[in-house]
Amino acid sequence: MLIEVMKSKLHCVQVTEANLNYMGSITIDEDLMDAANLIAGEKVQVVDNNNGERLETYVIKGERGSGCICLNGAAARKVQVGDTVIIISYALMDFEEARSFKPCVVFPHENGL
Repeated sequence: MLIEVMKSKLHCVQVTEANLNYMGSITIDEDLMDAANLIAGEKVQVVDNNNGERLETYVIKGERGSGCICLNGAAARKVQVGDTVIIISYALMDFEEARSFKPCVVFPHENGL
């Protein structure tokens, strides 16, 4: 049996941009992607702590060191610049593997990212 478990989480990052005129996705600073073990094209869930919105999209690599968290396309309507969001990715794995799996959880403000 396979189950879906949290693989990675960027906890409480601030939205820096919302670009309605871009075709879908979330652009994330490459340093943040590396820290959270995320790759370009990976499906993520975005949870907005300010308004309760939850959405799914995919990751686009942003400029390294920029601090960029940009919701693009229709997702740009769900957030405001300055909102605090949690970005979560999930993975399918065997039940026994999942029992011992340790997700990558990053607190950017605490880690100086």
